[in-house]
Amino acid sequence: MSSSEGGKLWGGRFVGDTDPIMEKFNASIVYDKRMWAADIQGSKAYVKALEKAGLVSRPEMEQILQGMGKVFEEWSKGTFEIKAGDEDIHTANERRLKELIGEAAGKLHTGRSRNDQVVTDMRLWLREALGTLKRNLVQLIDTMVQRADAEIDVLFPGYTHMQRAQPIRWSHWILSHVAALCRDAEKLEEVQKRVNVLPLGSGAIAGNPFQIDRELLRQELAFNAVSINSMDATGQRDFVVEFLFWASLCLTHTSRLAEDLILYSTKEFSFVSLSDAYSTGSSLMPQKKNPDSLELIRSKAGRVFGHCAGFLMTLKGLPSTYNKDLQEDKEAMFDCYDTVHAVLQVATGVMSTLKINTSAMQAALSPDMLATDLAYYLVRKGMPFREAHGCSGKAVFLAESKSVPLNQLTVEDLRTVSPLFGSDVAAVWDYGSSVEQYSAAGGTARSSVMAQIQQLRDWLSSRRATPAQTGTGPDTPSQM
Repeated sequence: MSSSEGGKLWGGRFVGDTDPIMEKFNASIVYDKRMWAADIQGSKAYVKALEKAGLVSRPEMEQILQGMGKVFEEWSKGTFEIKAGDEDIHTANERRLKELIGEAAGKLHTGRSRNDQVVTDMRLWLREALGTLKRNLVQLIDTMVQRADAEIDVLFPGYTHMQRAQPIRWSHWILSHVAALCRDAEKLEEVQKRVNVLPLGSGAIAGNPFQIDRELLRQELAFNAVSINSMDATGQRDFVVEFLFWASLCLTHTSRLAEDLILYSTKEFSFVSLSDAYSTGSSLMPQKKNPDSLELIRSKAGRVFGHCAGFLMTLKGLPSTYNKDLQEDKEAMFDCYDTVHAVLQVATGVMSTLKINTSAMQAALSPDMLATDLAYYLVRKGMPFREAHGCSGKAVFLAESKSVPLNQLTVEDLRTVSPLFGSDVAAVWDYGSSVEQYSAAGGTARSSVMAQIQQLRDWLSSRRATPAQTGTGPDTPSQM
C-alpha cells in the first residue's frame, strides 16, 4: 500500500497510487470545507456516544474532545492547513486530530461511515443556513411593510396583461409581493423541520453495530427527530431538493418584484428611481442609469433553477443508498444559499432606498381605468352586472368615436347608452373614491390596506420571537 493511500479513510484494500486526475476529480475538500464547524460538532457528539457505549475510555473521549477543540480553533483563526491527501472535510479534520493527539484519533470513526457523517454535516450546516435566510427574508418583508405604511396614500395604476387596469394604492402593490414572500418564509419553516432529522448512527447502510445511543446524539446535536431507516438516511437527499426548490420559488418571487421595478424605473413609466448605490452607468451613454441590482436579482433565479433541475436529474436514476453521484449535492446547496442570501440582502437595500415619483404615478391614472366603476354605478342603480358591463363598453366605444376621454362624455351622451345615468355619475370620475370602494378584506381601500399591514406586523412579531439556532452554519467564522 502506498503512503498516499494509507492516510485515506478507505485506503486499506487498495494497492498503488490513484491517478492524480482521479484524485482531483474525486476530491470535495475545495467546497465541503465550508462544513468544518458542523463536522467538528458531529464528531464531538459521536465520541460522547462512543464513550457511553464503552468503545472509548473517558480519558480518550476527553483527549478527542480537546483535540477537536484545537482543530476548531485553527479553522476559526484561518490557520488550518489543508494537505494534499485531504480529499474531504472529514479526512482533513481526522488527519489533523491524529497529528494533535495521536492514535486515540483512530477510534473516533468506530461504527461511523462517511455516508452518515456527511449527511449529518450537511443537515447541521443547512439548518443554520436556513435560519440565516429566514432572518434575511423577515428583514425584507419588514422593510416592505414599513414602506407600505409610510406611503399608503399614494395612488398609481394597477396592471393586468401589462395594460392599465384599475387605480390602486402603491402600498397595495408592495403588499402583493410581501404576501408571496410570507409564503416563502412559511415554506422555509416547513423545510427546516425536515432538515432537522438526525442521520448519524446509520453507518454506511445497515446501521450501527455498537449499540450507539442515537437519542443521545439527537440531544447533543439538537435535532428534532431520529431518522427511521438507515438505508434511507444515508441515500436520500430530499431535504436538499426541498431547499433547492424552495430557493427556486423564492427567487421566482424576487425576480417578479425586480421585473416590476425595472419597468417602473424606465423613462416610459418614471414611477420609481433606484438609489445610486444599487445602479450603474453605461460605458458609452452618459445619460443612462441602469438597474443592475434588479437585473441581477432577476437573473439569479435562472441560476438557482438550474441547480434544482440538475440535481433532480442526478437523483432520478440512482440505485438504493449512497452513490458518489450524491457528491453533487453540496455545490448546489452552497451556491443556492450564497445566491439567495445575496438576493434577499440586495432586495432589502433596493426597497429601503427606492424613491417614488408620486406626480408621475398620479399622471398615469386615466379615466378609461374607471370603466369598471361606470359599470358598478349602473349595478348600484339595479342593473345586472353583465348588462352593466356591456353598457360601460358602449360608453368606452362612444368616447373613442368622439375622440374624448371617458369622463368627458356628457350625461346626455351616457343616456344614449342607458337611461339610468344621471348627474350623480360625475362622482365616478374620482380616483380616490374609486380605490375606497374596495374595502373588503384584501382590497385596495385604505382601511383594507391598513388591516393587511397590521396582520403582517403581527406575523412579523411572531417570527422575531422565534429563537435562532447558532454555532454550525454559514455565519460562523472562516467560510474559507
